Amino acid sequence: MRQSFYRICIELTNKKWSSFLLRKFVQSSLSMPFISGFIKTFKIDVNELEGSAEEYRTLHDFFIRKLRKDARLIQYGEYDAVSPVDGLLAEIGMISEDLMIKVKGKSYSILEMMGTGEKAAPYLGGAFAVFYLSPANYHRIHSPVDGDVLSKWSLGRHSYPVNESGLLYGKDVLSKNYREITELQHDFGKVAVVKVGAMFVNSIEYVNNHTEWKQGEEVAYFTFGSTVILLFEKDRFRFSEGKVVPREVKMGEKVGKFNE
Repeated sequence: MRQSFYRICIELTNKKWSSFLLRKFVQSSLSMPFISGFIKTFKIDVNELEGSAEEYRTLHDFFIRKLRKDARLIQYGEYDAVSPVDGLLAEIGMISEDLMIKVKGKSYSILEMMGTGEKAAPYLGGAFAVFYLSPANYHRIHSPVDGDVLSKWSLGRHSYPVNESGLLYGKDVLSKNYREITELQHDFGKVAVVKVGAMFVNSIEYVNNHTEWKQGEEVAYFTFGSTVILLFEKDRFRFSEGKVVPREVKMGEKVGKFNE
């Protein structure tokens, strides 16, 4: 009953008109007075900002804020993958032989997530990591590895919440929400970087059109908090041992190592 009610509420609110109104508000000067309250509510460290909080003219501008260059340490490594975002490393695990992953006890299809069997096939039996961004997090996305861009594509039309309730009661949000996918060729295997849109606002904006991504460099940003999923090929990657999951991570923090 609770799950059905939740889904009905989301279907009623997650439409073009509501997305349009929300987008117009956060991008207007009317939202500027809400920035200070946002900072206090979410305890955001303004010392990390590139510039001062007073320079932001809209709430949207603050959502997509940049940080000082020394605010994050990139743990560079030829064999390493780093967190592409600030957020909660919510789940890690293996992709099953039928291309399924489990997040919060629910199964999600990598085939649906990637769009075709051809795109999904390289990750059969591989590894995955799910990073959840709250609205309070730094919203910019960075490359987890050095790699050549093999392809980029987008899927899905609507976006439903990807918070705890959304993952629990929503319908396949990780594999059906609006998403932008970039596939990279690392020296030791393919890596898919799946950027999943959040409720109301589907905007995932690329800021890097290079054909090669460098580990730690900025590549895109979310308009609202959302989720990034990394997919690795079978027997090519192992996660850092002795680390608790779920846990908060910072962009640039090492999350695992490729097999040599």
